[in-house]
Amino acid sequence: MSVILHIETATKNCSVAISKSGSLLALKEHYSENFSHSEQLHGFIKETLEQAQLEMSSLDAVAVSKGPGSFTGLRIGVAAAKGICFALDLPLIGVNSLQILSEKHLETQQALLFPMFDARRMEVYVMVLNEKKEILKPTFAEIVSPSSFKEFPIDVPWVFMGEGAEKCREILHAPHIEYRLDIRYPSAKEMVALAWSAFQSQNFEDVAYFEPFYLKDFYTSANKFGE
Repeated sequence: MSVILHIETATKNCSVAISKSGSLLALKEHYSENFSHSEQLHGFIKETLEQAQLEMSSLDAVAVSKGPGSFTGLRIGVAAAKGICFALDLPLIGVNSLQILSEKHLETQQALLFPMFDARRMEVYVMVLNEKKEILKPTFAEIVSPSSFKEFPIDVPWVFMGEGAEKCREILHAPHIEYRLDIRYPSAKEMVALAWSAFQSQNFEDVAYFEPFYLKDFYTSANKFGE
């Protein structure tokens, strides 16, 4: 039995969850255009622990989204996660933010999944997975054009999701492409299975040196993408 705190702050959705042995116990999240993670995160952590009727000392690990995503959001989330890990001597689990987003797609028929975040101009950050959520191509940057993603087969549906999918919809039109614009932002809820798998395999980060990679401006001139 293992209790994990999940922190997802890669986008405008600030999200915190508590799980026990792979089952969700509590969730608190809020979407804000004003990007108010610094004001919300620690309160959300306290509230989810209260919902789960647990103390901070009950935690066995902390999982945090590691990007890509907002420079500001990732920095706040990682700082909080590392602080808890240092204070309680807990292992840290890093989870790719696009992989978290892909977990929102629940259909199991054969398909290629393209979770993506909006970057600057006509660029997106994207990952490609199959319907089993197996990663076919890790996170990469793509300048959206009519020739984007031509290396992938078109005999299976392509499912575009995330805020970046809106940018693709302006340019990419084909019968095999489905736009899931209802799937926009990752949530700590979808971190649970991924973090539990990493915990069981002891796939932990080095708390002292862990940092997401910051690549591009995102949302404001002070925010950048990380991977």
